[in-house]
Amino acid sequence: MSQTEILMPKMGESVTEATIIKWVKNEGDKVKADETIVEIATDKVDSEIPAPSDGVLVKKLCKEGDVVPVGKPIAMLSTGATINAPAPSAPAAAPEVKKAATPAPAVKVAAENAGPVGRFSSAGKFYSPLVRSIAKQEGIGVVELENIQGSGKEGRVTKNDIMAYLPNRNGNGAEVAQTVLVETEKPAPQAKTNGAMPQAKPLIVGPNDEVIEMDRMRKLIAEHMVMSKHVSPHVTSFVEADVTNMVMWRDKIKGSFEKREGEKITFTPVFIEAVVKTIKDFPLINVSVDGTRIIRHKDINIGMAVALPSGNLIVPVIRAADQKNLLGLTKTVNDLANRARINKLVPDETSGGTFTLTNVGSFGNIMGTPIINQPQVAILATGAIKKKPVVVETPHGDVIAIRHMMFLSLSYDHRVVDGALGGRFIRKVADYLEAFDINCTI
Repeated sequence: MSQTEILMPKMGESVTEATIIKWVKNEGDKVKADETIVEIATDKVDSEIPAPSDGVLVKKLCKEGDVVPVGKPIAMLSTGATINAPAPSAPAAAPEVKKAATPAPAVKVAAENAGPVGRFSSAGKFYSPLVRSIAKQEGIGVVELENIQGSGKEGRVTKNDIMAYLPNRNGNGAEVAQTVLVETEKPAPQAKTNGAMPQAKPLIVGPNDEVIEMDRMRKLIAEHMVMSKHVSPHVTSFVEADVTNMVMWRDKIKGSFEKREGEKITFTPVFIEAVVKTIKDFPLINVSVDGTRIIRHKDINIGMAVALPSGNLIVPVIRAADQKNLLGLTKTVNDLANRARINKLVPDETSGGTFTLTNVGSFGNIMGTPIINQPQVAILATGAIKKKPVVVETPHGDVIAIRHMMFLSLSYDHRVVDGALGGRFIRKVADYLEAFDINCTI
């Protein structure tokens, strides 16, 4: 009989830790190879950890809700011909974070006045779940946390930064406390969101009302959307496009395509192809903002919003979309969308996007004003395709004809994208769709 450590797996280059969401198996349970033992979550996607082999789950080393670094053991699996499963015991407590000396009362008041720490600061700085957990445990509020110098990427506060800060907190925290206490005596002109949901007056719940607690993904979406509106001044431009050729082409080839490839073809890859062409024409839409710097991305990575059965939303990314033909885009779109709906994406497949497409038309909506997916600066919404009578110019004069029409809407960050660039970009996308070759082969 031998015992095997089950480790927190590496789930992508940008992921260093994950949260234990739910233990599917209990101590003493027999498991088979590849059977799910525990559900975990990162800031990007939820995932499952399977058993590496047949055996018995001997011991859980982490509790639900614990944030565990990649590579650390989370459970012990006993393997072998004869296995004496131990009686279930309470999960091992997570390593206790060493606390500094009890801060002065003023620091506690300051932390309370500063409000809860969200995933992003008012300046857009990201705080990991581990840093937020330590901050909560130590009573560190938003203002105090923002004053900690970060050594991580793009100035992020790491676990080491916050742990190094704690022993000297009495001095530093007192200064922050005085600042916060003085500022709270003055009426604030506008409340800061700090990347978290703005605080509203408590609602009165009636006897016939149902209270539904947000799940983890909905909380992350809410925080991300509020942060985006706080960071970027949004402007939305609209155009109407005649996509008759595109519709007729799909109607003509969809049957043979499904028979040949074993999957359906939608309009989404055609939209993405038009977006990629337009980004090449207007590369300054494929950027991000870092303070006063504009980061121009040479890679064209297109995110596509996918509605999940739970009602939540996720945005998998098509990397190097400019290097794929229409068939390649179709295969990638179908694969990512299908795996997103069954929770089989890995974290790297939802990161690194430089532009996002959302198809509001799939729900019958004719147009929308989407929120920018930070740190991008633009997002395109495609509306429902409707038959409409329109005026068509011909060599013999104008005629009224029934055409397939749709609205496109582009939301963009007015800090770096002005109306001229935004307007030209969305008009060019429409031009590419209108000029679609009805004899295109795929």
